[in-house]
Amino acid sequence: MSETTFAIIEIGSNNTKTHVYEKQKSIYENICTVELKKNYGIYNKINSEDIEKLCSEIEKAFSYTNNVYVFGCSIFRKITKEELEEINSYIYDKFKIKISVVSQEKEAVYTAFGCYNNIEYNGNICIFIGGGGSTELLIVNNKEIIYKKYLNFGVVDITNKFSTLKEDIPTCSFDEVYSYIDSLIEDDFNIKCDLLILAGGDHLYWYNNAKYDLIKNELYEDDKQKYMLTIDMSDKYDRNAYITSLNRIRENSDNPLWFDGSRAMKAITNVVLHRIDAKYIIPTKINMEDGLREKILNK
Repeated sequence: MSETTFAIIEIGSNNTKTHVYEKQKSIYENICTVELKKNYGIYNKINSEDIEKLCSEIEKAFSYTNNVYVFGCSIFRKITKEELEEINSYIYDKFKIKISVVSQEKEAVYTAFGCYNNIEYNGNICIFIGGGGSTELLIVNNKEIIYKKYLNFGVVDITNKFSTLKEDIPTCSFDEVYSYIDSLIEDDFNIKCDLLILAGGDHLYWYNNAKYDLIKNELYEDDKQKYMLTIDMSDKYDRNAYITSLNRIRENSDNPLWFDGSRAMKAITNVVLHRIDAKYIIPTKINMEDGLREKILNK
């Protein structure tokens, strides 16, 4: 491979994302569900089986390039310094690299940059960055971040609270989950935005596998933000997720485990879109890697 080939691995609390670039063009990408936060709650430490899953993803990246960068997000900010050193020692012995832990603020800023850097939009944009263990909300106007709100919960926390969300049909209602999430967000979050961009994971994966129609993004052109929903469409789809068969949707996918957190994510995003009075929702696959790529290219 060329010296301009490099890989970025972003390890979240629930999903690990790998991207490989050659001459700035993506040549490989993959999302692997590794339930780090869930299993940490069970074992009170990072599970050794999860570390092996991460090593398997790192090994795949090394099959493309020796320039592999690994970044740890929410769960790695919670573990002790000693545990991180132990994990990094193990990974270094195998690959001669270490996990770099990214702060919540940097994770949010990198992800937001990937959303707004290449678009032209006149007005407030709320960028939603959803994860397994945390949620970040950034308001952007004219390519400038004007407000930040960091929430200390994510889809794993909501799914732990309402465990039947992972079942084919949950016993909890959409309104019950919505009200609980709304209670977790302080009342000071009241900045209004016409547009909500969903980032931090593959939000399109849900709509594609659930076979829900999207409409073309007519607000601006961007290859990574081609589709949108109206608030009425989002309300309909988000509520439908709680009464339709999750097993049927899983059957359409190549990563059925990913959908364990999907209903929780639908409720979290729905709370936010109503808090900001959004008119349009842009689901994307944009994540921290998009901002990190620019940093690595400009080293």
